[in-house]
Amino acid sequence: MTEQQNYLTPGNTPANLPNATGVLVLGILSILLAFCYGFFGVVCGIIGLVLSNKDRRLYQATPELYSPASYGTLTAGRTCSIIGLIIGSLFLLIIIFYMIFFGAFIMEGLRQSSF
Repeated sequence: MTEQQNYLTPGNTPANLPNATGVLVLGILSILLAFCYGFFGVVCGIIGLVLSNKDRRLYQATPELYSPASYGTLTAGRTCSIIGLIIGSLFLLIIIFYMIFFGAFIMEGLRQSSF
């Protein structure tokens, strides 16, 4: 595709942002996978945020080349990624606290029973 074909002409319709659908999928997955020990939700959320920031800069540089609907999809995906990142982080912290607390409790019980 040449540079001239990238410009919007009266007969052409605006293009979709390249990663808008991918960001939405990653955002939804980050919410769903946040409850799988939190790790997978955090990873999907971070990847979704990085891709959404890239496309937001692209849209803000030349908004006339891209459709507003794809920007709306990008915004929804970014929101889902943030929510999934927060839920996944909290769930991960709860699991780490759980492991530390009950690990110390079990170790103390083992130490007392060995005497």
